[in-house]
This record gives sequence, structure tokens and C-alpha cells, in this order.
Amino acid sequence: MARCAFVEWPEGLEPAGETWDILSRQVREARPDILITNEMPFGTWIASAHQFDDGIARASVALHEQGLAALRTLGVPAIISSRPVPFAGRLANEAFVLEGDQVRALHRKQFFPEEEGWYEAAWFGGDGSGFIVHAVAGVKVGVLLCTELMFNEHARHYGRSGADLIAVPRATELSHEKWETAAAMAAIVSGSYVLSSNRVGKSADSPAFGGRGLAFAPDGSRLAQTFAESPLVVVEIDAGLSRQQKAEYPCYVAEA
Repeated sequence: MARCAFVEWPEGLEPAGETWDILSRQVREARPDILITNEMPFGTWIASAHQFDDGIARASVALHEQGLAALRTLGVPAIISSRPVPFAGRLANEAFVLEGDQVRALHRKQFFPEEEGWYEAAWFGGDGSGFIVHAVAGVKVGVLLCTELMFNEHARHYGRSGADLIAVPRATELSHEKWETAAAMAAIVSGSYVLSSNRVGKSADSPAFGGRGLAFAPDGSRLAQTFAESPLVVVEIDAGLSRQQKAEYPCYVAEA
């Protein structure tokens, strides 16, 4: 069993100051084995601008480097998050795990919306690195970054690759229904736990983010969610239950 925390953290979060101190205290008091943050958790949401800006991109990369130092102070064995990294004249959105002092890349986002508030195709590129299961704190983990949750073939692939947990850092709007449906379906088709963290709130130029971190069991049933008054929630990941569910319908069904 592994204790896994998911959150709703505020838009525009800085890795220092009063708000960070409050969030840090919540994490330390919860004492999770794994913490999943929201997508690119530090600073404002840069993809709200419809055109790539190299200066803004560099500033976001630098801020997330500072964020790594802040995350190291939390004392969590494993933290799953994402960060912008330079790539092909733009950026890649790279999911990573921080274990002790070591940062290990897990996945790069491959699906990008391009609409008001989420001009990600203008800012980010995919590198075809694929969807690979990694061992994190004794748990087999796959990552889907935000929009990737909408593509069930990748959740199913993770399940068939043995994932106990699919981590979904996201940055999504006020509406929750389709994200809850997508998370439940990802669990159903994979036989894996699905845990997702989200941004919440709005800065001057950003869209409004809806919060509500989500946790679903391997059978697709809802385990828990975050609220404004409880922005961090911990659930237990039972790898044995995930393995058992993979032998049940519809996970066992092979494509003819």
C-alpha cells in the first residue's frame, strides 16, 4: 500500500511566501508516500497567450527550477509533477518524478489544445517519446498530462503495461463533468487507480481554473476529490487490487 496525495493548488503559485508556506505545511502534515501536483504548478499559466514568447518561456523554465528546490523541502519520498523545458525552439511539457534529490523524466505531453486560454500548440511540441510505465516509490506509474486523459487508448495501454496508478497533472476550466467522466473511464479501461490534481483560481490574463482534484479506483468508482476547504487529499494505492481488476471486464478483453 502507498499513500498518495493529490491537490488543487492556486494559479500563479510562487515557490516561496505565505501561500507556499501554507501548502507546504499541509503536505508535511499529510505525510504521503507520493504527491501528485497540478500541471506546471509554478507561476501563471503561460499558454493563455496565443503567441509564443521566448522571454516568458525562459522565465517559466527558471521559476520551475526554483520550484524544484521548494519541492525538495517537503520531505515527500516521491513527487510527480510537470515542468516546461526548452525544446526545438519552443518548450516541452515534461512530467517528472522528484525522488530525494534526483529528478527523473517520466513523460512528455503529446496532445495540445489550441483555443482561447489554452494555446498550447503554439507553446509546446511533442517529441514522440511515448507512454511508458515507471516504478515510483514501489508503485508502477503512468502519466497522462491533462488533455491526454481524453484519449482512452493511452490509459488502456498503461493498464496493459501493468500500471497500478495513472497520475494526471492538469490545468482545466471551471466545468468538471467531462474530466470526471474521462478519469473514470481511464480507470475502467486500465484497471488502474487514476489520480488527478488541478489548478484553481484566476490571474489577470489567465482563464479561470476549476480546481477539484480527483481520485478513482481501478473499477472506475470515485474515491475522493478536493474542495476549497480541503485542497489536499490522501488515498491509499493497493497494487494487489489493481492487478485483480486487470483480470476483470473490460480490462481482459483483447482486440481481435
